[in-house]
Amino acid sequence: MDKRWSRIYHDTYLLRCVQYDTLWTGGPGNYTNPQAPTVLSEVRSLVDKGLYPEATAVAYGLSGDETQSYQPLGDIDLAFGEHIKYTNYKRYLDLESATVNVTYSVGEVLYSREHFSSNPHQVIATKISANKPGAVSCTVSLATPLDHRIRVTDANEIIMEGSCPGEKPAGDDNASDHPPGMKFCAILYLLTSGANGQVQVLNDKMLKLDGADSAVLLLAAATSFEGPFVKPSESTLDPVTSAFTTLNMARSMSYAQLKAYHMDDYQSLFQRVSLQLSRGSNGVLGGSTLAHLPENISQDAEVSDCTVPMVDCSRLNELNNSEKPTVDRIISFRHDEDPSLVELLFQFGRYLLISCSRPGTQVSNLQGIWNNETNAPWGTAPHPNINLQMNYWPSLPCNLSECQDPLFDFIGSLSVNGAKTAKVNYGANGWVSHQVTDLWAKTSPDAGDPSWALWPMGGPWLATHLWEHYSFTMDREFLERTAYPLLEGSASFLLSWLIEGQDGYLETNPSTSPWQR
Repeated sequence: MDKRWSRIYHDTYLLRCVQYDTLWTGGPGNYTNPQAPTVLSEVRSLVDKGLYPEATAVAYGLSGDETQSYQPLGDIDLAFGEHIKYTNYKRYLDLESATVNVTYSVGEVLYSREHFSSNPHQVIATKISANKPGAVSCTVSLATPLDHRIRVTDANEIIMEGSCPGEKPAGDDNASDHPPGMKFCAILYLLTSGANGQVQVLNDKMLKLDGADSAVLLLAAATSFEGPFVKPSESTLDPVTSAFTTLNMARSMSYAQLKAYHMDDYQSLFQRVSLQLSRGSNGVLGGSTLAHLPENISQDAEVSDCTVPMVDCSRLNELNNSEKPTVDRIISFRHDEDPSLVELLFQFGRYLLISCSRPGTQVSNLQGIWNNETNAPWGTAPHPNINLQMNYWPSLPCNLSECQDPLFDFIGSLSVNGAKTAKVNYGANGWVSHQVTDLWAKTSPDAGDPSWALWPMGGPWLATHLWEHYSFTMDREFLERTAYPLLEGSASFLLSWLIEGQDGYLETNPSTSPWQR
């Protein structure tokens, strides 16, 4: 959770797709357009004359640049060699503990992997174990699509250093074709147990483990991000030093201690709310896992394409709801209307918010913080046209008030840049935010169709979260120090944006909607 997380893929082979929430292309921009007031006056005149197509064409002159793009940190690749033919494969996300678990058998040996992302210690932890001594063997490596270099130390550390593109890649551009931007570092540490376990370095890029009883992997990472107003080239932060500081603190503890801290931190939030809709549920989750099981789970399975098919539907009746793959429960919901699935998805939403937005992190992105593409759809950028708000709607009703802190910090950054945009572009007071933004708190209109790109109401919509926080908590100090100055600035912009129309009424001109044309 917190500043990094990973998505688990590919049965017995891989853990991959690691993110870091400040790993973005670009840097702070100029979000003003000195020509905008002249263009705006012409647009308003055309609208008053009913010449809407002409007004739209001219309104392209109000457009700004595209947002920057959220980048994937990279992949952790675990290859288990001969684990091709296996049985009894299970993979599930346990919402009670925020752990991902994988178990399967190869012959008489039962293998298990457990993964969690620690907010207290800012690492991803993985434990690989088997019920037979000396049975854990694998290769471990790091990879990233970004410009990078990798080295391995004699302390079983894989160190990956690199940089993001200085500008958002266009189309199918290779990220490494652009000037360097944000620097980053990821360090993967391997700790083994067992008298006969051996570790070798392969090609100075990966580690090969043979004959261990168990193994623990710790991943620490950092970037040179020093805030939305500091250029990457001017940052004083060294991500290598920061990553090692984080790693050294984490590896001074045992795996059990790290997990205990993780559980205490996560469950202090997660266990605040229960929801019981079904008679058979315990009032918490109605089945505490999001499960994915392979076909023919009691038989041998040959896997050649690293994909895990769904359970054979003919066997679903043999499983209770907590054992069924979630995808099959969703499909069958149209017939059985299983209320425990509603409980599960309710808590899954809370889990996602806890996992992507905590005090000290960045704001939730377009739909969370999970992305495996360098040029993802919409740049995985926060969209104040509804998506960003939707991510935070559950925070107060679901008793996760602290998870809003990054949103309030982000609104504060938007107000700084937005005041410049409002003054230069529109001759307006207060601060403005348009339909999309990014890590650098972009507040100018997006590039594109004016019907959505010029929508200037992102600020007022985000400001409602400030007032709702006060109305839920009655925290007067929050209202005075944080909320009120931002609310006042947003309201000032609205008052400036309203103009007297031809019929004497106040109106917004041009009036746009990101969802209607």
